[in-house]
Amino acid sequence: MARFEHTVTVAALDRHWFEEAAGHVVDLFDASREQDGAILLPDGRPVHGLRLLKGRHLQSGAQYGESPEEKDGEGAPEAAVLREWRPSRTVEVESRVAEEGMSMRVGVRLREPRTPKALEVSLDGHNPQGGSLYRFSGRAKADLHAWWAALDRPSSAPPAARAPVIGKAVHRLGKGRLTVTPRPAEDGTWRVTVVLSVHGRWLLRPVAAVGLFFARRPIERGFREGVDSAAEEWAEMLAELPSLHGEALRAEIADALTEPPEPPEPVESREPLPKVL
Repeated sequence: MARFEHTVTVAALDRHWFEEAAGHVVDLFDASREQDGAILLPDGRPVHGLRLLKGRHLQSGAQYGESPEEKDGEGAPEAAVLREWRPSRTVEVESRVAEEGMSMRVGVRLREPRTPKALEVSLDGHNPQGGSLYRFSGRAKADLHAWWAALDRPSSAPPAARAPVIGKAVHRLGKGRLTVTPRPAEDGTWRVTVVLSVHGRWLLRPVAAVGLFFARRPIERGFREGVDSAAEEWAEMLAELPSLHGEALRAEIADALTEPPEPPEPVESREPLPKVL
């Protein structure tokens, strides 16, 4: 078995702001209505990029996505299926994605959405043209109550005994386990430790052990770079969050749901260099 560990320092997210924002999002969708496929917020504005393709709005089995016209008629529109909508208890969505020959089913379940308690994600993938080597599955759960409890501990206290975030992946050749554990720092930031464990399965364990022996350094380097990159993306996301509360925050979220994202800035073109004969 190979074990990799890396700790990063990230800016803290305010719990009260997070739970307030989550409540506004759920309330906006819960009060929305469908009209000719468009999903309208309470003020009548349509949610950008989201249409009802099949079923009844906010009912189990409803399918959402882009209309064929929005995809210029190129194949069937990708759709997400609403499995459950009970804002006070559970919201569950399932989608199927086909990319580069792989077919994947992704499930997301949020418990107590108005003040999120736990987030569960499942992933199952396979290549219809391949065998068992082209199949994999993964499960992850973020216990948000445990996450905030770990950050309420004194900075001098040892880390939580059980990681609030646990992910597992299974393939015919091996298994992987990922844990994420936060600790408060004295300056108000978070110290987040990520641990990855990988090992082979059954009779393939010796083969996997040899492979990990020779590939350990590049795997560890890639793991550390991945964690550092995630920390940078976290910082960019926090920098873009509005520091608003109450109705002002609700209005800001409604604007974000109804307005198309700004197009990326064009890259300046350069004149081609003259050919040298």
